[in-house]
Amino acid sequence: MVVSDASNGGGSSSPPLVVEQTNTLGITKPISLAGPTDADLHRNAELEKFLLDSGLYESNEEAATRREVLQRLDQTVKSWVKQLTRQRGYTDQMVEDANAVIFTFGSYRLGVHGPGADIDTLCVGPSYVNREEDFFIILHNILAEMEEVTELQPVPDAHVPVMKFKFQGISIDLLYASISLLVVPEDLDISHGSVLYDVDEPTVRSLNGCRVADQILKLVPNVEHFRTTLRCLKFWAKRRGVYSNVTGFLGGVNWALLVARICQLYPNAIPSMLVSRFFRVYTQWRWPNPVMLCTIEENELGFPVWDPRRNPRDRYHIMPIITPAYPCMNSSYNVSASTLRVMKEQFRYGNKICDEIELNKAQWSALFQPYFFFEAYKNYLQVDILAADNDDLLAWKGWVESRLRQLTLKIERDTNGMLQCHPYPHEYADTSRHCAHSAFFMGLQRKEGEKGQEGQQFDIRGTVDEFRQEINMYMYWKPGMEIFVSHVRRKQLPLFVFPDGYKRNRMSRHISHSAEKMGEDAAKSNLGSSERSVKRKNDHEMLDEKLGKPEKRASISPQRLVCVSPESCSSQMSIDGTKGVRLAKNAGTKCEIKSSNGLLENGISTEGAYMHISETGGVHPKNDSQNSRCSEVQNENGVNRNKAGEMDLDCLESAETASCKSLSNCKESAVDMDQRLDNTHNFQRTEYSDYVPTASSQALNCERDVRLGSVV
Repeated sequence: MVVSDASNGGGSSSPPLVVEQTNTLGITKPISLAGPTDADLHRNAELEKFLLDSGLYESNEEAATRREVLQRLDQTVKSWVKQLTRQRGYTDQMVEDANAVIFTFGSYRLGVHGPGADIDTLCVGPSYVNREEDFFIILHNILAEMEEVTELQPVPDAHVPVMKFKFQGISIDLLYASISLLVVPEDLDISHGSVLYDVDEPTVRSLNGCRVADQILKLVPNVEHFRTTLRCLKFWAKRRGVYSNVTGFLGGVNWALLVARICQLYPNAIPSMLVSRFFRVYTQWRWPNPVMLCTIEENELGFPVWDPRRNPRDRYHIMPIITPAYPCMNSSYNVSASTLRVMKEQFRYGNKICDEIELNKAQWSALFQPYFFFEAYKNYLQVDILAADNDDLLAWKGWVESRLRQLTLKIERDTNGMLQCHPYPHEYADTSRHCAHSAFFMGLQRKEGEKGQEGQQFDIRGTVDEFRQEINMYMYWKPGMEIFVSHVRRKQLPLFVFPDGYKRNRMSRHISHSAEKMGEDAAKSNLGSSERSVKRKNDHEMLDEKLGKPEKRASISPQRLVCVSPESCSSQMSIDGTKGVRLAKNAGTKCEIKSSNGLLENGISTEGAYMHISETGGVHPKNDSQNSRCSEVQNENGVNRNKAGEMDLDCLESAETASCKSLSNCKESAVDMDQRLDNTHNFQRTEYSDYVPTASSQALNCERDVRLGSVV
């Protein structure tokens, strides 16, 4: 059994090791070889104390429990393989030699897991033990009979087939790979390319989780600095609502690869420096240029690797983050135009806070302020998932959640990117319901800077209906499994989405974002700068209403379509550029209009269920990249990967020099420093506007024309 060799202790680190230029990691030279100053060491100690105080490190008791669970799981799969070997008539010697090995990957293998985190595990078995029957049926039944195992959930049709369960309360994600060996050695070297011989692509994807984790640890100059930085940024991403691969943001391996690249670019930096450089680099990164830790390896085995010059589907990846193990793949293919917009906005937020921390205008706590999603938009899509009991809900919710990304893509496609969606990766539950319930939400807004014509509509009724029909194709559907998609105003959001059961006093989106950027500690001295944000024209009306009246509880429940069965309902929804959203019944269906409490709303006309989507004041920046040496480099078939990375890093290197000079002079404000960085690159940025791709990069950008078959 192979487990993580990571230390789980926190808060202590060895003195920084200076890496010389003799052994460069990565596809380009480092941006800077500078080590930490006394101020950096002080900030680093504060950061490590903050992470420790935030409870990001597990206790010794929990670490021991994890090791015990892995040993029990290892014994279970070994017994399972021996049982199958005996049943299939192999010799006694074969039965004795029969073996399976458990490997770990993900956060546990990288050494950045925290309390309550799951363990990503891979079972490697012999060639005669298959996934479809032996793993998902026989092993599933063995686990189901064990008292220690609860919440057992097989997901055989996932992109990477997985079995999820809890073992003695520890969450386990178990993959299976059958390799072309009759006997699996206990000391199997999974990083060797021979394990990929004569296996199918699902097996390659299962094996690559472990292979990628091992390669990452080999490709960073200082493993402990990498671990502390990654632990910090994973915590930040969860607080800011951008940690979720399944909903179109970034998952654990994506964040690990982004952090590892920063470690390569700043090999002598300590975690406090690496966090700041992370935001500085990725705020200026020109997507879809790829992030790579090493050159993409070709191999005689012939598995497809990420290459937009050869593979047309790769040209639609808008935020490529490439895995370092063969076959190199884009680990962030789930990212859409909408989720990339949200992440770039959060990178800018993080960059501004880190600048203020380096200028001693903010503390680390300001960086980790939670993102108030339910104050950011005026309109939301609410996806309610219901089932007869918790066991059914677990399976049904997993299916729906894995398809929510498709709803975002379909809305982008059907509105030509003019209606932006912000899926929120947190789930909520209404405990007052008599059935098992879970809910997810998406923020909706018109694309910033785009003015719609009067009467223009975003009709997503057909989009929602298409999504619902795909959801209802679930092959394990049971009576009681329902899904409802409804449109709610911010004032009508259910109380169960708010902490402590009440709604915060909310501000408009632009005002709340400005306050977030300053952080709690920096806000006192920088309130004036927050007024630069462009306000919606009704901000004053909203604030006056708050000052003059006590906040009203939502007395009118959002209307939604309730169906007798998934097959009998066809919902319709449209978003009007000037009037909002309307729900309508299809003639001849069994749909009823009900409020969220299940009572029939008699006499309510669905034609009148409108909600206003106001235009925002964002303005697209001019694209001056034609005059910049930072422009994307692309041949006629796609991105020239290595050259593009070199061009980006040339620009970032000059930015590092300029930024270091400006940071050394504390008299210069953070705003001035941003302007100097922008001038260095000829970057034109606004606080909440997106980078407009050059003509050469639009071939790889699916913001305008999303082809679902190519993205999946």
